[in-house]
Amino acid sequence: MSFGQGGPQSQWDPWTPQSQQQQQQQPWNSGESDNTPDWAALAEASEARAKRRRLFLIGGGALATVAIAGAVAVAVVSANGSGQASDSPSSQLPGTADIPSATATAPSFAPTSAPPPLDPKDFVSSVKKDKAPLSPDLLFPGTQLTMGETVYKKGPTADTRTCGSAVQGTLPKVLNDNDCTRLIRVTYTQGDTAVTVGVAVFDTEAQAAKAKKQADKKSIVRSLSGGGVKSFCTGAVCRSTTNSYGRYAYFTVAGSTSGKDVTEKSTEVFRAGDDLAEFAFRQIRGRGEAQASAAAEG
Repeated sequence: MSFGQGGPQSQWDPWTPQSQQQQQQQPWNSGESDNTPDWAALAEASEARAKRRRLFLIGGGALATVAIAGAVAVAVVSANGSGQASDSPSSQLPGTADIPSATATAPSFAPTSAPPPLDPKDFVSSVKKDKAPLSPDLLFPGTQLTMGETVYKKGPTADTRTCGSAVQGTLPKVLNDNDCTRLIRVTYTQGDTAVTVGVAVFDTEAQAAKAKKQADKKSIVRSLSGGGVKSFCTGAVCRSTTNSYGRYAYFTVAGSTSGKDVTEKSTEVFRAGDDLAEFAFRQIRGRGEAQASAAAEG
């Protein structure tokens, strides 16, 4: 008894399942059958496997293209701030110039602020802006003045356009050299203490400041008496002050109606002179504040 040869080894193909591969393999014929393989069948099987492989590659490439297109669509939608993808044709998608840039400069706006308040001093620093009416009673209104706990009684007033005639010592030259245009005087009393305030008017702040600088210890405003106020500071020693604000220079002379000389111990005279100098400053500044307020409202 003879034994035939064993069956052929398995032909494995990675593209064909094992079951299909076994069906497509040509079996060996036994006994009297022809052992030559069926080459035509093997060729058809190989061609079929190659075709399936080409289809697989083509299909995979198409899927990758679709995935990339989807990613681009999502990116465009995200840039437009929409929560849904657009199904519009690609020709209607925004161009690159329409898509906001991450490096675009943020819009800037000029800072806004309220205009600065008007400076009251500007309105009393030049005759061109200082247009409010001016007189002794407007500058020193009422019949008395209260400074702290002290009450001063208002006395006579005077208003002259020849400044040098209402002053003495070195002050006439100082006022004339700086073109003083007007001198207003008023006297206040408290007991036997009397103070005369003289306000010299100039066209500019520079002229008033220069007059203040040029004035010395002998630059004295003439005391103003009358209307129940006795003469004072006509021969006795008195105390004087000089200052300026805006286009105004203001002077005081203070003494005793009893004719006594002023000394360092004459505290009432010193206080009266300081109070009236402070009041003159407040009145001039208040004049500027009133005009600045009126200009702001207008």
